[in-house]
Parts: sequence; structure tokens; C-alpha cells
Amino acid sequence: MKAWQVRRLGTPADALELAEVPDPVAGPGELLVRVEACALNFPDVLMCAGSYQEKPDLPFTPGLEICGTVVGEDRRVLGGPPLPHGGLAELAVLPADGAFDVPAAMPADEAASLLITYQTAYVGLHRRARLQAGEWLLVHAGAGGVGSAAIQVGLAAGARIIATAGGPEKTAVCRQLGAHEVIDYRAEDIAARVKELTGGHGADVVWDPVGGDVFDASRRCIAFEGRLVVVGFTAGRIPSVPAGHVLVKNYSVVGLHWGLYRQQDPGVIAAAHEALKDLYAAGSIKPLVSERVPMAEAPAALTRLGSRGTVGKVVVLPWS
Repeated sequence: MKAWQVRRLGTPADALELAEVPDPVAGPGELLVRVEACALNFPDVLMCAGSYQEKPDLPFTPGLEICGTVVGEDRRVLGGPPLPHGGLAELAVLPADGAFDVPAAMPADEAASLLITYQTAYVGLHRRARLQAGEWLLVHAGAGGVGSAAIQVGLAAGARIIATAGGPEKTAVCRQLGAHEVIDYRAEDIAARVKELTGGHGADVVWDPVGGDVFDASRRCIAFEGRLVVVGFTAGRIPSVPAGHVLVKNYSVVGLHWGLYRQQDPGVIAAAHEALKDLYAAGSIKPLVSERVPMAEAPAALTRLGSRGTVGKVVVLPWS
């Protein structure tokens, strides 16, 4: 089969090579899946460079979430193929207990986008942040994959959403997703604007996949007993948490590494999938797929993703 492989570390354009590799073989407790769509994620970019927390041995195929049809069955599933054999390939293997049925009538590109970003948003906001209806939720990078999911999941929970994004195109995306207020971080002071919009109350929950200066601004506008959810560091700088400031403002800094639930408590993922299926059926969530690209263009798509040149999710489709 054809597959993209990282054979040396670097940018996606430098690291990825198209190769003919043996078809994978499903062992006991596994499913062989023909890939219908592979959704791209920022960790794919980091893994190409060797800067993600998971560092598979070379060569490896990236692609952390897929939708496909089980070979030999009339069954569509979504899931995360374990590395080093990721989803940027014609075939992938999923653990049977980590393959989830695709909601009825859900297109493959949306189904492939339902796993990581929406699971992260749901588990992060409900389990880690304990988001309540009526609370102020500040979502950073609201036009991105995980940010757009957090806006939708937050709205479904009854939160009042303030989203941040850079530039008119991305702020418009946040408004279209339903954010009640939108801040253009390129032109406005985040902390001052949040305080103004909330009448001095601040954000009860902060969703931060950015880190760096955005994390520092969030600390300045978090509410009493607020929860600041650390999701990632797309800004590049991993911020420090000043314990004294946490103490005097009575807020919590909450970490979220969703992938750990696969080992520590898989039932959390299964329960979240059922909840997300219900939200999708009700029309409360719909993955924002901004680009659908052929498999041949995967390196270029990952380059755009890494440079923040995309909105929502970018999905790679099979070779024709």
C-alpha cells in the first residue's frame, strides 16, 4: 500500500516521503480499516520534527485520527491508529476497543474530525473544568480545530463564550460558530477586554491551547475560583505558573493530556463518544472542516497547519 513516512526529522515538507510499504496485518483484538479520511492535528507537525511527547522510532507514518470501513465488514468506524502506523496511508489498524461506530449519516471527513479535538473539548470542559451553564468560557484560538470544538461544546453546555482569534477572517469564523463575544488578539488587549465584557467578573473557565503570552494574559483575567485548562503550547513557549498568583486569586490551573485516558481510564473516552454522538444528532456540534485535500497534498497541508494558516480541521482524503 501507499503511505507517507517520516524517515528523517524536520518540517513536514522535508520529513515526509511517499513510500510503498507492506499492508498492515490486524492481530487479535484489532481491526484492519480502509482509510476514508484522515484528519490532521498539530501534534502531527510536532512529531515530524521530533518535538512531540510521543517520539516513535523512524520510519513512522503520522496521522492520529481516521474514519474508515472495516475490511471484510459493512461497518464504518473512527479511531486513532497506534503509531508507528498512523492514518496517512491506504490501510490502518485500530484496536477493537478503540474503534467507535460512526454516527448515522455522518460524512467521513466529519467523522475523522470527531475524535481528538471534540474528545479533548468534551473531556476538558466537562471532566477537568466542570463547566457550568451560565459561566463565562474564554476560548483561545477559537478558529482552530480544538478551539472550534471547544466553542461548540461550551455552547451546548450553556456557557457564555468569549473567543479569541487573530485577524478578521478568523474572528468571523468564531462568530459563525456562535461565540457571544470575539476578541482579535492582534488589535485588542485580551485581559482588559475580557474584564470589560464580563463586567469585571473575569472568565470562569479558560481554554488555552496556545500557552506563552496568552497564558499570562489569561491569568490576569480569570475569575475567582476560575479554572485555567492547559491544552497545549502552539505559541512555542511553555509558561511558568506562579504559585503565589494562583493562591491570591483562588484559581486552578488544570492540565489536560487527553491521550492519557487511553491508558489510564478508557471508559472516559467511550462515555465521551456517546455524549458527542448525542450532541451531533441534536445538531449541537458539527466539525468545522475547512479543507479537504488529496493524500498527495498531505505535506503541504501539514505545513499550513503548522504555520497557523488554517481554520477548523484539515482532512486528507484517500488516493483516487
